[in-house]
Amino acid sequence: MPCADNESEKSGAAQKLDLIRHSVSHIMAQAVTALFPGTQVAIGPSIENGFYYDFLLPGAISAEDLPSIEAEMKKIIDSRQDFVEVEVSREEAKNRFAAEPFKLELIDELPQNEPDGRPVKITIYENRDAEGKLLWADLCRGPHVKNTREINSAAFKLMNIAGAYWRGDEKRPMLTRIYGTAWENPKDLKAYLNFLDEVEKRDHRRVGKEMDLYSIHEEAGAGLIYWHPNGGRMRVAVENFWRAEHYRNGYEILYTPHIGKSWLWETSGHLGFYKGNMYSPMEIDNQDYIIKPMNCPFHIMIYKNKGRSYRELPLRWAELGTVYRYERSGVLHGLLRVRGFTQDDAHIFCTPEQMESEILEVLRFSLRIWKVFGFKDIKAYLATKPKESVGEQSRWDAALESLRKAVSAEGLEYEIDEGGGAFYGPKIDLKIKDALGREWQMTTIQFDFNEPERFDMTFVDADGQHKRPYMVHRALLGSLERFFGVLIEHFGGAFPVWLAPEQAAVIPVSEAFNAYAKQVTAELKALDLRVSAELDDSRLNAKIRDCQNRKIPYMLVVGQREADEGAVSIRRRDGKQMVMKVSEFADYALKKAESRDLEL
Repeated sequence: MPCADNESEKSGAAQKLDLIRHSVSHIMAQAVTALFPGTQVAIGPSIENGFYYDFLLPGAISAEDLPSIEAEMKKIIDSRQDFVEVEVSREEAKNRFAAEPFKLELIDELPQNEPDGRPVKITIYENRDAEGKLLWADLCRGPHVKNTREINSAAFKLMNIAGAYWRGDEKRPMLTRIYGTAWENPKDLKAYLNFLDEVEKRDHRRVGKEMDLYSIHEEAGAGLIYWHPNGGRMRVAVENFWRAEHYRNGYEILYTPHIGKSWLWETSGHLGFYKGNMYSPMEIDNQDYIIKPMNCPFHIMIYKNKGRSYRELPLRWAELGTVYRYERSGVLHGLLRVRGFTQDDAHIFCTPEQMESEILEVLRFSLRIWKVFGFKDIKAYLATKPKESVGEQSRWDAALESLRKAVSAEGLEYEIDEGGGAFYGPKIDLKIKDALGREWQMTTIQFDFNEPERFDMTFVDADGQHKRPYMVHRALLGSLERFFGVLIEHFGGAFPVWLAPEQAAVIPVSEAFNAYAKQVTAELKALDLRVSAELDDSRLNAKIRDCQNRKIPYMLVVGQREADEGAVSIRRRDGKQMVMKVSEFADYALKKAESRDLEL
């Protein structure tokens, strides 16, 4: 039924909230049509944490109109209207909504029968007063609460207004979408609004600007990231750690070109399946070259550079490779959705016998890296064979069983993502939860039965026969850009010492102690600590406040006593204070950084 599809296998509490939110969406539509006569109503489902409704309004509205819509909604709720389900014929439904083209289109698209052969049930939900008088109605599958008395009029809020094309089609009318949230009680609403406040405070775009980490310049190219010195320092820290850990885990680091001839992606199959996200080819020497959207064809070329023996396998090759993919401007979002990004890519080439142990090892490696960054709540999603796929069924079965065994061996909670694998193999997706409990899909461990075949990759086995290697794609952090976006929001910019772009700031109490501040700064920098000297003519409190806003872990205040004793007075970011000799502080900070301790 067109209004919304709320059927799902959810807990009782979640189903109750869906019921409330879907009902409040109808109440909002009723209020909007009352306040703005001539409004045409489209669809209004419940969604995660709330609801929305799409309208074709007779004129423009803004956020300033939301309070009046909320007031009208509260009147409707307080009037204790009934939600009454009425089953109608297709013809009757069309007669009831003859003046509403969006509803007519939805009715025309309804199938005659359900998948089990039963006739499709068409229902209208009517809002009626205590005497049974019809007040408003909408074409809808339902369900709804029985009466608006089941909705707390102090437990909803309209959030914002956006534009949305009808049916998501840019060629169709642009509608006005009003978003809202609804809860069982005011306490839950307040908790959610507080959560949103914290989300806004941690927004990586806001924090990134405040801490001068990066910028985006639309006039120079949308979706492209400019890393500033502070962001560059963090990125170097992450990349150095990433490389060291990969070497320790048996990987070799590759570097490959940014462009290649189009036949590489024709052979891999990407040009056929992924062309819409690839930038147009450029002609060089009468050949089409493409800026790379992924690294795998280049790694395969290195593999094929010479004959391979089973004795060489497994090969674990990793690259921090910058790739470029087209994304529509409407979906670009800070660091989280970009057009140019550095993928922490890796490919593992192994024999069939090595497959199981390699998958387990790469999963363990991924989990270990995530825990270093402070992410411990991790869930796996096991994506199975889609309808459109390549490779023998036996390979799919063996690969899927390897993935399942690896997840089970690590004791990870997991869900099956039926049909969610790529056309060339099953995969594990790891999703992490941040400090606010939000889930982010990050690591992917992906089998590939396609490219070894297409590129005619072989190795000579112990029996002297040429055989196909197994190929595993692995993106651990995903992309550095998106990873940094998540990392910024997880820590809210208050990074642990080893990641902080500025680990310490030396602050003289007056200009008279600038020389000592410079001396301390030089000593700490010589030990590879990231330290700044705050030597401008601002007042001491202003300097401390500025360093707090920059979320620097340690503020080292120096005056006469500190200069006499070769010491620093330390004000930590968390408010704790202590005094140490400069050498003692250096040892302390270095140990925090080298151990990658998450605490100050």
